[in-house]
Amino acid sequence: MAKMKSDTVKKGLPRAPHRSLFKALGFIDEEFDKPLIGIVHSESEIVPGHIHLGNIAKAAADGVRMAGGVPARFPVIGVCDGIAMGHEGMCYSLPTRELIADSIECMVRAHQFDALVFIPNCDKVTPGMLMAAARLNLPAIFVSGGPMLAGRRDGKPLTLTTMFEAVGAAAAGRMSEAELRELEDIACPGCGSCSGMFTANSMNCVTEALGLALPGNGTCPAVMAERVRLAKKTGVRVVDLLKADTRPLAILTERAFMNALALDMALGCSTNTALHLPAIAHEAGFNLDFKLLNKVSAATPNLCHLSPAGPSAVEDLHAAGGIPAVLSELAKKDLLDLDAPTVYGKLGDAVRGAVNRNTEVIRPIENPFMETGGLAALWGNLAPDGCVVKQSAVAPSMLRHEGPARVFDGEDAAFDAIMGGRIASGDVVVIRYEGPRGGPGMKEMLGPTSALAGMGLDDKVALLTDGRFSGASRGAAIGHISPEAAGGGPIAFLREGDTVSIDIPARSLDVLVSGEELAKRKAEWTVPPPKAVSGYMARYARLAGAASGGAVLSDPA
Repeated sequence: MAKMKSDTVKKGLPRAPHRSLFKALGFIDEEFDKPLIGIVHSESEIVPGHIHLGNIAKAAADGVRMAGGVPARFPVIGVCDGIAMGHEGMCYSLPTRELIADSIECMVRAHQFDALVFIPNCDKVTPGMLMAAARLNLPAIFVSGGPMLAGRRDGKPLTLTTMFEAVGAAAAGRMSEAELRELEDIACPGCGSCSGMFTANSMNCVTEALGLALPGNGTCPAVMAERVRLAKKTGVRVVDLLKADTRPLAILTERAFMNALALDMALGCSTNTALHLPAIAHEAGFNLDFKLLNKVSAATPNLCHLSPAGPSAVEDLHAAGGIPAVLSELAKKDLLDLDAPTVYGKLGDAVRGAVNRNTEVIRPIENPFMETGGLAALWGNLAPDGCVVKQSAVAPSMLRHEGPARVFDGEDAAFDAIMGGRIASGDVVVIRYEGPRGGPGMKEMLGPTSALAGMGLDDKVALLTDGRFSGASRGAAIGHISPEAAGGGPIAFLREGDTVSIDIPARSLDVLVSGEELAKRKAEWTVPPPKAVSGYMARYARLAGAASGGAVLSDPA
């Protein structure tokens, strides 16, 4: 093996003080001749998806030692979006993505690791770690903590979506508080990222298609011994990557992102992938925009209806053959670049021998749920720079819709109106000033969408926002509207009762007022005062870019 980066802190007379500090950690002299492998994980006692990550990190460390490396574990923060939902905490979720990437950069550069194992699980941790992997460009590999098992009642799966929608059902008198409490006890049965094709599981599955994780990373349940074995294999593999000097930027090419988008469309992933993939691509040195998303969506059938779009849980996807089985279906119509490099060889190596064991969970490509992908980008006079919808989770009756705008300057006011029964069939709920800068932090709107679904209005009411949606949301939920209201985007000029036209098949979103009227309203509009005036969120609001570009932070002037 060539000279190691960690030799900078281990070798030579001037590094005797450094070695003494390593020895304070329990290092012995023989370890100074071996590669130093950082194991980055987000274990905590406040996030169900992370509470077990110490065990996964230990298994990865065992694999590193088996292969001749010296592991060193260190943590990063991670927010539970479910616990943060519906209050000021949600403002802090997306901004942690940048903190995670930045803190990893600081730790790795300060301590001169040779290679890295990344162990994420929940929503912003995986993209933040992927951004760091691209930025640092050291040999690296991912193994997630795995999805939570679905809860079960009467043989039917329950997920976090069940709980949020039950709140709306209870408010509408469709469910008793006793039934709500019963669900509360069983919907989330243990550790892991929330069951369903929500953001965390979407990103962990997409990491397989990007080529930075071994097969099984996105779907093997958190509680299975298979997950521990996968972590050990990952630890072994990272040492091989170091020996071969295989680095993330050799894998995170444009072809990898095209493969990732194709998988995204086939699975029906969270709309948040349209926020995170551009940010990761930005770190890798190129642009990924909404137009490319639509190009891939137009060519890629939607093969899976996982919760919240359908009844299947991620554990069902794993039992059906996992991501390799989905990729094998896409490969039948040449929708993948099977020669794209991965941490284990080529993407085709994962496809070879894959079997679709349940054609109800993974539809054959000849019989898809939809001929086009799970996500779509829309444009129009309400979204000149675009917006995103999870079309696979939209009721057919809402793919085209016109209705009066019910305009709210923030999530709380909209949620109160929904829970108070003030939203009627046909309405278009508009939640603005919740974008990256205006929020600040671009809140997820799972509360409002779930309340509508629980009240039986998800196939009758649309919801538009310059914020974003949880992967657990379903219905005609259109987010990431760009430019955002706080930046003077047209959504800021909407008025109560304006007719909004949604045409998802035509990829359009418009308000039916004249250009002259919109220009007049713009001239009368004033920039609202910032919601955050101090601390991290004030800095974030000044630096956050548009959702259409991944909400990446700009360099301060």
